[in-house]
Amino acid sequence: MNKILVVDDDRELRSNLREILSGAGYRIDEAASGREAVDKATAEDFDIILLDLIMPKMSGADVLMELRKVAPRARVIMITAFATIENAVDAVKRGASDYISKPFKIDELITRIRRVLEEARFEKCGATGDLDCILSSLSNPIRRKIVQLISSRKHMRLMELARELDINDHTKVIFHLKILRESGIIAQEKDKSYSLTREGEKTVGCLKTLENCLSA
Repeated sequence: MNKILVVDDDRELRSNLREILSGAGYRIDEAASGREAVDKATAEDFDIILLDLIMPKMSGADVLMELRKVAPRARVIMITAFATIENAVDAVKRGASDYISKPFKIDELITRIRRVLEEARFEKCGATGDLDCILSSLSNPIRRKIVQLISSRKHMRLMELARELDINDHTKVIFHLKILRESGIIAQEKDKSYSLTREGEKTVGCLKTLENCLSA
């Protein structure tokens, strides 16, 4: 069960997030200040830290800098008001994984948390490429099937893939192959066959890891 630390000086918001995120299957702890957040992150491991950007005494930006030192593996999602989005973007440049602006929908927050956790699993199991590009390219079931086919056969030509996919329109298959090539997952050999790159092989391993996590 993933652990989340909610850091905000608004007690009602912390309470609401605890109730909602606990219901979504996460273990939740709270911190009412930046210093309390740093202390808790030093003593305990968290997968995600939801960090308010604007807080008294110690700002979210300052807290982020401390968290990078004491909890480098924790993923930080900044919570910001609309007027401070520019500051939140700057925080992402400094090491935050994402930001979300108030008022936000719970579904949107949970989606972002899941995405950040998914990216963390990819990094942990060895994928080192552009994660946004990799995740986007694998969001389509046809492309996932192509990767799985090439992984099992090692080398496959366009016609073989089209036949296995049961797609008569070869331009459609070519389109998906192009996206996978641009993401660095597959490469085309001199004989025109397609194979997984080294990054692609790591990605397949990561996919299996994610599937196991999702089915657990």
